[in-house]
Amino acid sequence: MAINKPVQDSWRPQTLAVRGGTRRSEFGETGEAIFATSGYVYEYAEQAEDAFKDRVDRFIYSRFSNPTVDMFQDRMALIEGADTGKATATGMAAVFASMACMVNAGDHIVGSRAVFGSCLYIMTEILPRYGVETTIVDGTDLNQWEDALKRPTKLVFVETPSNPGLDIIDIRAVSELAHKAGAKVIVDNVFASPLLQKPMQLGADIVVYSATKHIDGQGRCLGGIVLGDTDYCENTLKPFLRHTGPSLSPFNAWVLLKGLETLDLRIQRHCANAQVVAGYLEGKDGLAKVRYPGLASHPQHELAASQMSDFGNIVTFSLAGGKDATFRFMNALKMIDISNNLGDSKSLMTHPATTTHQRLSAEDRESLGIDDGMVRLSVGLEDPEDVMDDLEQAFAAV
Repeated sequence: MAINKPVQDSWRPQTLAVRGGTRRSEFGETGEAIFATSGYVYEYAEQAEDAFKDRVDRFIYSRFSNPTVDMFQDRMALIEGADTGKATATGMAAVFASMACMVNAGDHIVGSRAVFGSCLYIMTEILPRYGVETTIVDGTDLNQWEDALKRPTKLVFVETPSNPGLDIIDIRAVSELAHKAGAKVIVDNVFASPLLQKPMQLGADIVVYSATKHIDGQGRCLGGIVLGDTDYCENTLKPFLRHTGPSLSPFNAWVLLKGLETLDLRIQRHCANAQVVAGYLEGKDGLAKVRYPGLASHPQHELAASQMSDFGNIVTFSLAGGKDATFRFMNALKMIDISNNLGDSKSLMTHPATTTHQRLSAEDRESLGIDDGMVRLSVGLEDPEDVMDDLEQAFAAV
């Protein structure tokens, strides 16, 4: 018989990241098992009928649920402090499902302008095709939130820190305004990870992640998750996922479970490295701007310090000379990789204006502070001296 010890209420996040949600089979394995199966069998036809009518809690089909995926969902919910969660194949599947599952034609939603390009596309291009009205605001301006939320609203979507400009949104203040308008608040918490910021404790209703980032954090697989209360996840989100099918594979769920075991250690190193690199960049001549929430020069540094336990691993900065000089700089890098991913053990750099935010008009990019000289640096787990040496020689080449 399997030995499954109950989760202790006193366990801290790092312990939950190692042990939370573990479900052992009859073989009593130490490491989580990969249940690589599409379906499940029944001893009697009546059992299948009961399962499909939700009379019993059992696995039916891995598009609906799977033991390995359930372990990942349960562990993430414990770390986040949520009732439950539903995993998806990618982070963008999580973002889309979190919104699409609860809107109807004629509904009004409000989103922050400073979000990942695909998130903005969902709010301004996809959902309006189905009759959803979207209002986009400057997420750092509470007056704009107040104006947009004077009418009934179904949901609010924010990303903080934002991608790539690292704007910090006041989650508590926005949540209070949103709830008065009848809206649920969805926070994309990917830059902070579940360890550095707890949106639900600040008033948010739903949290989404691209688990591809820090949760795996080693460039191995894709995944996403939506976390919230039982009513939303089971009665609103679950039917949408069940019938549209953006399910997480058991193997990827297993990889993400393994990633969670070292998340605390990696996040600590990421943050420490990024703080050192950001300080180096701030003292560098020839940079138009340097943004990192952990710098006192960041315009929302105090807000970031009040709602985050540390400041993450993303640093953005802009070079003088525009796109040509910036491309020369990036092409001169010898260790840091050019990649549009982030939250990886390896330091990665991308040029948002031509990659993650290239769909936006020049005017929209300008409104977000994304100029042709901006780069987004995801600081990895290397020795920070080597990261800075690589940046220094690339600056010299330009």
